[in-house]
Amino acid sequence: MSGKRLCVFCGSSLPPEPAYREAATALGIAIGRAGAELVYGGGRIGLMGLVADAALAAGAKAIGVIPAALHNREIAHPGLSDLVVVPDMQERKREMFELSDAVAVLPGGLGTLDEAFEAITLRQLGFFRKPIVLIDTLGYWRPLQALVDQVIASGFARGDAARLYEVVARAEDALPVCFGPAVFTRDFRD
Repeated sequence: MSGKRLCVFCGSSLPPEPAYREAATALGIAIGRAGAELVYGGGRIGLMGLVADAALAAGAKAIGVIPAALHNREIAHPGLSDLVVVPDMQERKREMFELSDAVAVLPGGLGTLDEAFEAITLRQLGFFRKPIVLIDTLGYWRPLQALVDQVIASGFARGDAARLYEVVARAEDALPVCFGPAVFTRDFRD
């Protein structure tokens, strides 16, 4: 599967619930073990830092995309394979979408919600044709799924809008959804 790049959106915070941290680490490990590359927000903090650290430790290339203002605040991860500095958050998302073959979204804050909805909206409009998967750690994305159902029921979106993305319960399941089940040649859950 060499050369496949997974864009990961997630929180820049470390929530107290260990399951969120474990999911971020598991996703990073899965990226490395699948021979994929990580594209993410470039930070060394929060879930972002955990994904990058785990991916790098598992042998993956990690490409960060960070706005200059955040880089200048010394939030950028110092150990990345490549760091792209962009002028603003809009350019960050555009660059991350272009560099990636698929998108996975871990739990996160308002910025993560923005990133998830932008990917889904761009896919709905036909500007983005890559797989999108939400990693539903502890049922985090259930309210979003309910909101999308409400949008459809209210007539603001077609019935197929809920199929613009997939939802998985475990981080390890994101890569097979994005790149097909053959991405793993061994069980990486040891």
